[in-house]
Amino acid sequence: MRDLPSLLQPGDLLVFNDTRVIPARLFGNKATGGRVEILVERLLPGNQARAQLGVSKPPQPGSRIALDAGGEAEVLSRADAGFWQLRFHLPERWRTGCSTPAACRCRPTYSASPARTMPSATRRCSPARSARSPRPPPACISTQRCWTPCANAGSSSATSPCIVGAGTFQPVRVTTCTEHRMHSEWINVGAELVQQVRRTREAGGRVIAVGTTVLRALESALVDGDLQPFAGDTSIFIFPGYCIRSVDALLTNFHLPESTLLMLVPRFAGKSRVFAAYAHAGAERYRFFSYGDAMLLYPETRDAQ
Repeated sequence: MRDLPSLLQPGDLLVFNDTRVIPARLFGNKATGGRVEILVERLLPGNQARAQLGVSKPPQPGSRIALDAGGEAEVLSRADAGFWQLRFHLPERWRTGCSTPAACRCRPTYSASPARTMPSATRRCSPARSARSPRPPPACISTQRCWTPCANAGSSSATSPCIVGAGTFQPVRVTTCTEHRMHSEWINVGAELVQQVRRTREAGGRVIAVGTTVLRALESALVDGDLQPFAGDTSIFIFPGYCIRSVDALLTNFHLPESTLLMLVPRFAGKSRVFAAYAHAGAERYRFFSYGDAMLLYPETRDAQ
């Protein structure tokens, strides 16, 4: 990240995921006493939510989970792809806007170790203003001091709110990628961002996606190769054979094995180059996942830099 300003050019446009991380991890007990971990994927009308459950034995529809922080979660049904439909029955203090109980956490499951918990100030996308996500956009996890030198180098920034879904971290469990059912994420490519991208391209600048979620958002907003305003869910799946046209470079983390993102990144930059980067990261003991180490990638047709 310290090297990033030297790799940018005047006129480049960095597109960030403009989202705040909300506390979305809850703990409780079934009526039988069994321990349950709830990781909220998306809030729904009527105090309902789509969530993942960490539990030894799946609960039955109609059963209730007593939450450590107060209130209950009623199990309505089992949804697809390992998700559950819940309805929350919450104490009055939750409905009147009090602070979130300490029992609720927003760390992804792979960063649950207390010894490696990041400071709360760095668990937020920079800059973060609007949409609220249950999971942090890993490529945006940093402090503002990482981005100020980029502006000093002559680059500008734009934002696109994108809700980071649980499917981002789930492995592919089929042998043929076309059989994989892609998760959906909510995105908002606004008219102002579209105009910024157009002005950047007209001036000869490069559009750089900060994170794969931003790249997926921009690709989803393409209409006949032209970026258009779009707000809604996307389940776009980028794997070998797909042509990425929306960005000129991608800043991204090192991703989990067997994930869809490990298909997307080599499709953009080329398998041999990406795997060489992984070999270097492993040899140099880089920190993987959401701890700051990243790579700036160019399309496969561009000479390695």
